[in-house]
Amino acid sequence: MKNYFDLTGQVAIVTGCSTGLGVQMAKALANQGAKIVAIARRKEMIEAVAKEIADTYKVETLAIPCDITDTDKVNAAVDEVLKKFGRIDIVINNAGTGAVAPAEDITDEQFYNEMNIDLFGSFRVARACAKKAMIPAKYGRVINIASMYGMVGNKVAPASPYHAAKGGVVNLTRGLAAEWGKYNINVNAICPGYFYTPLTKETLDSDFFQQNAQTMIPLSRYGNEGELDTAAIFLASPASSYVTGVILPVDGGYTSM
Repeated sequence: MKNYFDLTGQVAIVTGCSTGLGVQMAKALANQGAKIVAIARRKEMIEAVAKEIADTYKVETLAIPCDITDTDKVNAAVDEVLKKFGRIDIVINNAGTGAVAPAEDITDEQFYNEMNIDLFGSFRVARACAKKAMIPAKYGRVINIASMYGMVGNKVAPASPYHAAKGGVVNLTRGLAAEWGKYNINVNAICPGYFYTPLTKETLDSDFFQQNAQTMIPLSRYGNEGELDTAAIFLASPASSYVTGVILPVDGGYTSM
């Protein structure tokens, strides 16, 4: 029998890998045999994540504290991965932030910070991985985690910088896919809707958000742990070799309406 999504021997970088969806996706790739490089700012948290993944899935892991707004630190992190593993096959650009405030009250600093982390940060990591590892190897899978709010606006939580940055990630994905296809590097984006994590559970279970789900989401609920994993595995695997420049919403149908 063929395992279409076998990632044994491949090396995957996951940014924002200290909590939430980043950790879930890292575990999903490890479950398919990938070696995992956990990147985030908080050293103790990513070291704990890396140890848990290594112990549970019996794969090699590496934890690298890194601020993705610092180009030198991003380049150094990629060099460290190559020194240890000699290759980078997959990168999931998951690190991000979210300023919530009415547009007229958003400060320059909030807007700049959002773009610098969500958009420019994703580009910094993709650029370093492509230049140092994927282009020389003529192989790569870049998965940018955008958002359903990179495709539409919203009236629930005013977040214009987030919409702008994630919309930028959506079209950055298309731009990189067009440019790097000749190197056999596939670049795709996942646009998650609201998902349950330890940080979001209380909010999503509130009466307001439960009513919002009934009104705005065809599946009438928010995403559960694990429901993003298969999208990441598919786009990370050799089986998706003819899929690039795709924007994949995983949002319970939110953006279909």
